[in-house]
Amino acid sequence: MPHTQEATLERKLGLGSATVLVIANMVGTGIFTISGFILLELQNTQMLLLAWFLGGLFALIGALCYGELGSVFPHAGGEYIYLRKIFGPLSAFLSGWISLIVGFSAPIAAASIAFATYLLGSQEISWFSLELFGVEIIDLNLISFVAIICVLVISYVHIHSVDFGKNVQNFLTSIKVFFVILLIAGGFAFGKGDPTRVTQALFNSQESVSFAAFALALVFISFAYSGYNAASYLGAEIKDPQKNLPLSLFLGTLFVTLLYLLLNLVYVYALPKESMSGMLEVATGASNALFGETLGSVLSFAIAIGLLSVVSAMIMSGPRVYYAMAKDGLFFKGFQTICQERKTPKKAIYLQAVLAIAMILTATFETLLIYIGVTLSLASMLTILALMQLRRSKSIHIYPYKTPLYPLFPLVFLVANIGIVIFSFISRVEILYYAGITIILGVLFYFWFRKKE
Repeated sequence: MPHTQEATLERKLGLGSATVLVIANMVGTGIFTISGFILLELQNTQMLLLAWFLGGLFALIGALCYGELGSVFPHAGGEYIYLRKIFGPLSAFLSGWISLIVGFSAPIAAASIAFATYLLGSQEISWFSLELFGVEIIDLNLISFVAIICVLVISYVHIHSVDFGKNVQNFLTSIKVFFVILLIAGGFAFGKGDPTRVTQALFNSQESVSFAAFALALVFISFAYSGYNAASYLGAEIKDPQKNLPLSLFLGTLFVTLLYLLLNLVYVYALPKESMSGMLEVATGASNALFGETLGSVLSFAIAIGLLSVVSAMIMSGPRVYYAMAKDGLFFKGFQTICQERKTPKKAIYLQAVLAIAMILTATFETLLIYIGVTLSLASMLTILALMQLRRSKSIHIYPYKTPLYPLFPLVFLVANIGIVIFSFISRVEILYYAGITIILGVLFYFWFRKKE
């Protein structure tokens, strides 16, 4: 198939598709898996709901800030473009490097594993494993095999064409949102839950919770809310981006925040605190408790299908970052090519699929979640600092959109994320090593690419 570096990305995504992309990126692995882990730490449903509310508030502030940068620089690449124009190539490359490894490849792996787990249930039988110095580094089983197939199929969808990928994306997201709303509405209307648990969680003060436990809950929740900036990566493909890009970030994040709060209320309504604590497939547990195992299994299957939209959204967004990096000479040149016939960054999508598959085979689910949340917080903080530097420099005289309550919102975002990162490093020292290695490798690759240029 012919390729040419003259082919360019086309503006085909309207406000609706951009908003759907944000929703699809956000609603997924986290909300369906981590509430049980959080409750295990907190042992307090009121604090569980408060943690989800604060996580949504921080994400909404982040979306408002990203909207300003996206309206000023409506190009493919998101954070990479913003940092390149404001702080220079090194910070931009590190942001793109983090996006490649942590922002997209790792979440694609996590979402694919969650999809396979919801679809098949727990499958512990290993087909093939490889150990090095007594440590298992590769494990292939039915769950990981199905997850790999998921990555390959969805990658092909987005290689095919932007229109086909967009239509599949919108369809999968519609299924997911429909069944989540069905779980919420049907659960409260017809489910066999206990309303006193909801009343207690909303209005009655419960046992005190340590700051350490609450901070750990926010670490997990920061992963669940990641993706609020998804539309910024497709700035070159959004129609009227000065208006639609900021609006899509805001509307998508607000919708997801409300959805998350209602879904957690359903979990509390459906399950006693003791049953919910530590539960991985909490949506399945809630569905079974509310509607019985037969109907609950149908909802669990629908949620599994809906998780494909998370995989699809990230496979759609990520390659635009590597495409932008390659165009700047800060990545392998082959990844700047756009398929002439299909107008998609084919090679970049292949690269992302390979990295995601490698993580499916090598990383544990919980480690992936914390590693993603912490490292993405570092990249987001750097981007918000770039926004503040842009305002301070006064190099832009006309802003299509401005962040409300500036500089309060950026400062709140920075303080919250600094706290999350510090506590993560204190409580999980291995995450500090993983994040540090990621950044060091990024710096080394940057100077290698600069030397080649």
